[in-house]
Amino acid sequence: MHETDIIVIGGGTGGYSTALRAAALGLDVVLAERDLVGGTCLHRGCIPSKAMLHAAELVDGISEARERWGVKATLEAVDWSALTSTRDDIVARNHRGVEGHLSHAGVHVVRGSAALTGPRTVRITPVGTATGTATGAGADAGGEWTARRGIVLATGSRPRTLPGLAPDGQRVVTSDDALFAPGLPDSVLVLGGGAIGVEYASLHRSMGADVTLVEAADRLLPLEDADVSRHLTRGLKKRGIEVLTGARLEHAEPYADGVRATVRPARGEPRTLDTRRLLVAVGRAPVTDGLNLSAAGLTTDDRGFITPADWSRLETAVPGIHVVGDLLPPPSLGLAHASFAEGLLVAETLAGLSPQPQPAFYDTVPRVTYSSPQTAAVGLSEAQALERGLDVVVNTMPLTAVAKGMVHGQGGMVKVVAERAGEGTGQVLGVHLVGPHVSEMVAESQLIVGWDAEPSDVAQHIHPHPTLSEAVGEAFLTLAGRGLHQI
Repeated sequence: MHETDIIVIGGGTGGYSTALRAAALGLDVVLAERDLVGGTCLHRGCIPSKAMLHAAELVDGISEARERWGVKATLEAVDWSALTSTRDDIVARNHRGVEGHLSHAGVHVVRGSAALTGPRTVRITPVGTATGTATGAGADAGGEWTARRGIVLATGSRPRTLPGLAPDGQRVVTSDDALFAPGLPDSVLVLGGGAIGVEYASLHRSMGADVTLVEAADRLLPLEDADVSRHLTRGLKKRGIEVLTGARLEHAEPYADGVRATVRPARGEPRTLDTRRLLVAVGRAPVTDGLNLSAAGLTTDDRGFITPADWSRLETAVPGIHVVGDLLPPPSLGLAHASFAEGLLVAETLAGLSPQPQPAFYDTVPRVTYSSPQTAAVGLSEAQALERGLDVVVNTMPLTAVAKGMVHGQGGMVKVVAERAGEGTGQVLGVHLVGPHVSEMVAESQLIVGWDAEPSDVAQHIHPHPTLSEAVGEAFLTLAGRGLHQI
């Protein structure tokens, strides 16, 4: 039996951030990962998809240059192999970087499947060669391990699939394999209007595909502010994407060259669609198979999540076992950057520090959809604020009200939700953005919401002109009673 301070099971964003921070605090750490460190985000999700979306943005720019700016540019073709080669190089370099950080920190990484054998014990079965630097006593690649301080579960999630419709990686794909399916299809049916579905619909449309986007809820991004959904839908339709909300897939049957699907829209008769590819983006499910949770006295809820008994420490009902990332139910958000923060909190907790309690953290985590147009938000939507019984003041400003918004010509908006304070405006509760590059603008709003600022606090700070961020400043100036360009 080997010993170490902390055993982390899972090497995605939540797992490796826990390991790095714990090692920096002087603890011996073993990280077990049965695939590749970096997890879904690095290898199948965030990083490769954003690389592809950047390429899609370049394709869209050629059309805009020709049609709007008089630049006589044409798109000859998209070299799929060159595009994917660049994407894979970006992923590979990031992967080497993560491995290098772990090795430099002294984290012992074991490529193996880990299963709990008790509240503080783990069996690791190697599936390859261990990497990293051994820092704990008896740092073998596998075998029986005891954690002196605790165990961290960070095994992530996998795409949910549809009963009776197994993904084949070519005609029926999930978000995990859509980027790696062969070639560029000329038509795609995307099932699911959350962030993943919207991003993939946007990507395929930029690459020339006919795209139909189907969402069962009454609007896209149903967890975001209703005005965000409205502006996003308008932008996607303007680009030629058919958006069907309040619609359901009744049947789908793959055939030699594609998929024949029957969709029931919100109104009217069912429609039959023939498409080259069906992309299923109906959410993700936590991965706990093989963990042997019962050996440590742990259970999951009816959705497969592991609920902490103490959210301030992300500690389960079994003392010393903590959870981070996609294994957590709401209010955790299933976002990579939230997982980083969860990993920091757990590592510092296990090191005996007293980090900031977690529950208040989730309202200030930025949420971004990297489509065209993009969306970004932090804090409460207008509806969520009203559901909490708050009296709110709302200001919405179109991006085209500022000069740089006109330059981009893609529309969009800034929406601020604040609490009413007497005759004035109090604490800012939420900021919601739609338009070009808003993913790069939301960090300011995180500080505004996270630090309980009021519009008058923000209005005293000058935003550069001309920029898109100027619209954020103008929205707060108006709420502070000092508006210039917004009437």
